[in-house]
Amino acid sequence: MANKNQDSLMPAEIAYLQSQRMARIATADANGQPHVVPVAFRYNPETETIDIGGHNGFAQRKKWRDVMNNPKVAVVVDDIVSVNPWKVRGIEIRGEAEMLMTGGQSIVPGFDPEMFRIRPKRVISWGINPETQTPLTK
Repeated sequence: MANKNQDSLMPAEIAYLQSQRMARIATADANGQPHVVPVAFRYNPETETIDIGGHNGFAQRKKWRDVMNNPKVAVVVDDIVSVNPWKVRGIEIRGEAEMLMTGGQSIVPGFDPEMFRIRPKRVISWGINPETQTPLTK
């Protein structure tokens, strides 16, 4: 169950993002066809953004072409904390991807220079701030 809907990240959400390395980015092409792929990312505390990059031709990939035509994206980072009892946590970040021609190596050494920088416009998280969780059942 989502525990909030806002445009900035809370300290617990930032700590969670900093503990993770893999996300999934959703883009849409010019016809609105969705495309979701795993990506490496980092939370950038200097710009308060999600920086996404890759290697072996990041700027030649479909996600890059999609963002050229439609910069609106969603990024999900999640994991399974426990299977018994079932406990998951995650965060969805929506925003517009800025296409940068440099900086990708700051995400992971050896990455291509091209990267996306996403400024959160909508943030929803679950299982990260237990004190604000709404129980699914009583």
